[in-house]
Amino acid sequence: MGRGFFVTGTDTGVGKTLVACAVLRAFARTGKSVVGMKPIAAGREAGRIADVEALARASTVSAGPQIVNPYAFEPAIAPHIAAELAGMEIDLESIARAYGELSRMADIVVVEGVGGFLVPLNAAQTGADLATRLRLPIVIVVGMRLGCLNHALLTRRQIKDSRLRCAGWVANCILPDMPYLDRNVRALEQRLDCPLLGVVPFRQNPSAAQAAKLLSLEPLSEATA
Repeated sequence: MGRGFFVTGTDTGVGKTLVACAVLRAFARTGKSVVGMKPIAAGREAGRIADVEALARASTVSAGPQIVNPYAFEPAIAPHIAAELAGMEIDLESIARAYGELSRMADIVVVEGVGGFLVPLNAAQTGADLATRLRLPIVIVVGMRLGCLNHALLTRRQIKDSRLRCAGWVANCILPDMPYLDRNVRALEQRLDCPLLGVVPFRQNPSAAQAAKLLSLEPLSEATA
């Protein structure tokens, strides 16, 4: 059985896919077989979802789309609403079964969440319930911008309340010139109570391969030991 990680974010659009792909590429460089999973994706265009394709490119193991992406919706809206419009309900057990298949195919499975940690998935469950069902160490992607301190600390508290292990966090610079970036990173280092895996600088066209070189894998390896 492979090991896995659940990548969540402080919000939507903070770089979860970039970091998930970077983690995949970083482990692949150590000789591990890796595969990415996007259980729920919204924003399909011409039958394609950019996040799912990016994870596939960063993977060394190929798996069927129904396994790596059990739920794919066309409108880029909240997943529970997208599911309702499609006349279906997101089922966590089907996602867990798909994850189980992937974990038998690769040494490392990186599961990318959708939206923020508490985004609703159906009438009663959220992204936190999915992470709890999979029981994976969490990687938090913090989109470095005004308001990120509060969002990051609230996300960390919810992970703790869910009794899940936080393997670490990544500071992803989504603005070209955030004021006092270093001080904000230092404030989070002092408060998040989990390792800083790396700081990814702002780039107009960010590369997962470049980001992978900035990540420390040691805390992640310890989280699954």
